Amino acid sequence: MQVAWKQVRVVMTLLLTTGLSATYAQNTVSAVSPGSGTSASNRLNLQQCIEIAQQNNIQIRQGQLTVANSDLQLHQSRLNLLPTTNFQANQGLNGGRSINPQSNGFIQQSISSGNYQLNASATLYNGMVLRNTIKQNDLILQASQQELNATKNNVSLTVAQNYLNVLVGSEQLAVAQRQADVTRAQLDRTQRLVNAGSAPEANLYELRATLASNEVDIVTAQNTLDLAKVSLLQAMNVPINQEFEVEQINVPDPGLTPYEASVQQLFDVAVGNLPEVKGADLRVKGAALGVQVAKGALYPVLTLNGNLSSLYSSAANQQQIPNGTTRQQITGFFTDANGSQVPVYTTINGSDVVNVSYFNQIQNNFNRSASLFLRVPIFQGNLSRNRITTAKIQQQNAELTAQNTRLTLRQQIETAYTSMRAAANKFKATQVQVASLEKAFQVAESRLNAGAINATDYSIAKTNLDRARNSLVQAKYDYVFRTKILDYYQNKPLSFN
Repeated sequence: MQVAWKQVRVVMTLLLTTGLSATYAQNTVSAVSPGSGTSASNRLNLQQCIEIAQQNNIQIRQGQLTVANSDLQLHQSRLNLLPTTNFQANQGLNGGRSINPQSNGFIQQSISSGNYQLNASATLYNGMVLRNTIKQNDLILQASQQELNATKNNVSLTVAQNYLNVLVGSEQLAVAQRQADVTRAQLDRTQRLVNAGSAPEANLYELRATLASNEVDIVTAQNTLDLAKVSLLQAMNVPINQEFEVEQINVPDPGLTPYEASVQQLFDVAVGNLPEVKGADLRVKGAALGVQVAKGALYPVLTLNGNLSSLYSSAANQQQIPNGTTRQQITGFFTDANGSQVPVYTTINGSDVVNVSYFNQIQNNFNRSASLFLRVPIFQGNLSRNRITTAKIQQQNAELTAQNTRLTLRQQIETAYTSMRAAANKFKATQVQVASLEKAFQVAESRLNAGAINATDYSIAKTNLDRARNSLVQAKYDYVFRTKILDYYQNKPLSFN
């Protein structure tokens, strides 16, 4: 499974070399409609297939939502540095015995009142929790983006693998058709020889059986091609009732020179380029900052608070205001030496009763305050310590995940490198086999025409050559794309020219 996944990864990079328009992808599904004939309008190249798959893939959409959510969390953590502000208003109606806010005395009447407050609070210090949370969320966002890129790569690789299967199926179908054409030509020649009495009629029957076998091979190749197309459409999340063709890629016969890079060199380059490795490393850094965030709960919290408030009461609608006048008022009596009652006079300042409006009360009762609040954690049931331990466990788990990602990558590179060498050996051996069987077939064809062998020997030679040619097609693509897998690990721009 890992080998197949890596095989496909190489082909994804074909989109760098096809040079075809990407704008076609949005209209491809509508252009490829049921019952329409195959034309240039519904011929897809690799990049178009990949773009359609990425637009339709559910995992990619989920990854995009994860990135959007991580970005939102980062934005919110930055906003948490700003002061918090709240406005409160309370409007009430009291009946019966109430307190007059003007005189603080009890009165027996219905009072409507209002209380208004504006509060602000800013955290001055909390053990760097806010700052470290911002850094952690930033790393989480970057990791989510890298993981989304890895998901896109996986989708692209799956599409590319199925695209390659279509190409191989198309070429093997063409080989099968050419094989049938050769058999038909030989059948016509043998028919003329039989008519002329130069060859036995048994040869004619043998060749007809060979042609029937070739036609079965054509049907088999066509079925294989149809299934490959279905798999490609399913990889793009497109209904299979679509008529389409894929653009052929001219893949020349590869050379057999040894691959330049070693396994270690491939690994060193790949570990710095693949998004899954970058994402795992970013998760490790984010988990380390998570430990610092948890440790911040052990430190004091210093907060600056501010308050603006005012109030209103209908019991204070009237107020006595001094008017500058005075008057004498008897406030008591005392008895003089003669036993007479003498009044006691007190000077009282004169005042006028005025109405106090709503806004005047708000202005007169306006109050402001500021305070510093310090909270020092002493004991919280060991909650903070346990959170630190949990964060450290998460950090260790992230480190193990990153190590496993690298281990898996190394194993995939080792497998790909070994598979490439095996594919090279198979391609070289198959080339030699095809060359030998072609000469043997030419000799058999000449001897058949001369009547030196029967049609059975000719059919055996032709069948062996046909099988070898099919194997050569498969070996060629296998070797070329396994080589391109290794190029991908080196971050090389791939070209199939």
